[in-house]
Amino acid sequence: MTRTLPIRLRDFIVDRDGWIYAVSTYDNAERAGCVLRYLPDPTGERSDREGNRYRKMEFDDAYALIADKKPAYAGPVHRVPVADIREVLKPEVRMPAVAASHPRVRRLQEILEVEDGQIGCTGSLLCGLDAETSDIDLVVYGPAWFRAQATLKRAIRDGKVDDLSDEMWERVFTKRQPEIPFDDFVLHERRKWNRGQIEGTYFDLLYTRSYEDLDRVAIRKGEVLGKMTIEAKVTDASLAFDNPAVYEVDHREIAKVLSFTHTYSGQALAGETIEACGVVEQHGSERWLIIGTTRIAKGEYIVSKTLLDRQ
Repeated sequence: MTRTLPIRLRDFIVDRDGWIYAVSTYDNAERAGCVLRYLPDPTGERSDREGNRYRKMEFDDAYALIADKKPAYAGPVHRVPVADIREVLKPEVRMPAVAASHPRVRRLQEILEVEDGQIGCTGSLLCGLDAETSDIDLVVYGPAWFRAQATLKRAIRDGKVDDLSDEMWERVFTKRQPEIPFDDFVLHERRKWNRGQIEGTYFDLLYTRSYEDLDRVAIRKGEVLGKMTIEAKVTDASLAFDNPAVYEVDHREIAKVLSFTHTYSGQALAGETIEACGVVEQHGSERWLIIGTTRIAKGEYIVSKTLLDRQ
C-alpha cells in the first residue's frame, strides 16, 4: 500500500472488506472522505485482472448501504478511518501500467505532454474495473493541469483529438441534469477545454492539487441561513476547477461561491459577472453561497452573465 504520500482528491481506497471508494476531499489525515463506488459481488458486471467481480454503486444506493452496514462511516461523504484502509490506489503511481495496457490513455498523455508523476487515470481504469465502453478520467496535478488544458485546446483545434459530438454533448447534458438550458450549458462547457474524445472514447481532464499545495483548511458544513440568488463580480477564480470549485466574489453579503458539483467548475473567469443560486452558509465571519447541496444540484446553478451577454 502506498502510505508515504498523503491521500488526496481523486485517489481511490480499499477498505478491509474490499469495498472500493473514490476519495472526494483533501482532509484525509485521520479519516478519508470518499464515496463508495464498487462493491465485491459474485454476480457483479465488472471484474478485475484476477477475475474478482464487483458491482458499481449508484450514489443513492451507496449511501443507503453505508448507513445500513457501516454507519460509522456515514455522513455528507463517507469517512473511512485510516486504520480501516487496506490499500490506496494513486492515479499518478499507476499511470505507467494503465498507459501500457490502454493505447488511448498513452496517446493522450503524449498529446498533452504531461510528464510522469503529474498525470494519472482515476475511476474504473485506476481500479482495473473498466469495460470496453468506459470513459477516460484523466487527472493532472497542480500547475501542470493548466498547461495540459492549454495543450488540449491546441490539440482539439489541430485535430489531434476530437471535440465532443452533438450526440456526446446531449449525453453529458442528460447526465449532469443542470438547471440551465442546453445551449447555455454547452456555451459554458466549450470554453473550459477540459473534455474531448479520442478514437470515439470520451475523456475528462480533471484538476487536483499538487502535494505541495495540500495545506488547505478542511471545508466543513456551516450554519444554513437559507436560499439566495446573487449577481456578483468574480475577483478570484484560481481554484475554479478544484473540488469544491471556489469563486471569490465582490458582493455585499457573500464572500465566496463554492460548487461541489463538477457541472459548475470552471464556469466563470476572474473579472466576469456571475448569477448564482444556492444555499447560504455561515463560515466564521463570512457567508458562502453553496452550489451542489444535492447530488444533481436541483434548483442551484452558476452562469457567467458576461459570457451570455456576449452571445
